[in-house]
Amino acid sequence: MGDLMDVWAVDRPGPIDQGPLQRVRRTVPVPGPGEVLIRVEVCGICRTDLHLCEGDLEPRRPGVVPGHQVVGAVVDRGTGADRFAVGDRAGIAWLRRTCGSCEFCRSGSENLCPRSSYTGWDADGGFAEYAVVPQDYAYALPADRPAVELAPFLCAGIIGYRSLLRANLPPGGRLGIYGFGSSAHLTAQLAIAQGAELYVMTRGSQNKELARSLGAVFAGDTTDRPPVPLDSAIVFAPAGDVVPYALEALKPGGTVAVAGIYLSDVPVLNYERYLFHERDLRSVTSNTRRDGEEMFRLVSRLPVRAHTTEVPFDAVDQALSDVAHGRAVGSPVTVLPG
Repeated sequence: MGDLMDVWAVDRPGPIDQGPLQRVRRTVPVPGPGEVLIRVEVCGICRTDLHLCEGDLEPRRPGVVPGHQVVGAVVDRGTGADRFAVGDRAGIAWLRRTCGSCEFCRSGSENLCPRSSYTGWDADGGFAEYAVVPQDYAYALPADRPAVELAPFLCAGIIGYRSLLRANLPPGGRLGIYGFGSSAHLTAQLAIAQGAELYVMTRGSQNKELARSLGAVFAGDTTDRPPVPLDSAIVFAPAGDVVPYALEALKPGGTVAVAGIYLSDVPVLNYERYLFHERDLRSVTSNTRRDGEEMFRLVSRLPVRAHTTEVPFDAVDQALSDVAHGRAVGSPVTVLPG
């Protein structure tokens, strides 16, 4: 490897079409103690990357490199990093580090750790030729599955899985999904494979078509009322004004889980109309490593597949524009040269 690499870094946050993401040259990072260096093969493009570029999530360091759905090969190891051998395939996800000692870490809720840090936000991520990751937060990935297909599971899949758990869907229940991007289309397949009946409310004819092709019994607009009351719903769209529609679609005792890291303001809710009859409204905050391990075990035995669009590394900024304007279908993944 050379001393320099190409990366996409956030220069000054702002609307994606005004160029907040800039392609620059950086020094190849050196793995520290307990870290491994990954030669990036592919990196999924996530709506969270868009929120970071546009300033919905304020960058925690100047010039940060986004990207947190990384698949690549280990090419170097820091002191004490012996979990992976050089040449092993590994994945880098959103959750990068936790303290391991707070009440949340000790109780198995490390996603709530107040000292947690995140790939592509606190530390440089995978919109680069190389990236480092603490070995304990990397995922061992199968070598017999295409990297492009694996990448979306490292965030979209894991967060979708946790959202499904938070939605408290009963066996064989009716699940509503609001918004149908990368995470939603993977979650839909997981739910259907486990016996759920799926109702999708989303914008864009292509997303509706994808939902139907995956087995949705209903695909309408985000403001449409599904034809039957729902047991559970997950809001993937980052629009707070969708939440009342999801709550109103529930049967008594149902649950809405809000999956995104960012959500615009939720309108004032009339208690009797939206929350009475023991309807629950829950948030989803990051994930635990256990969530990821459970999700990958499920994916290995269930017919769940990421519908991907390959994006040249030169076009990462354009792909994020497509996400912003609702033109992206399924999971965009950038493929690194070489």
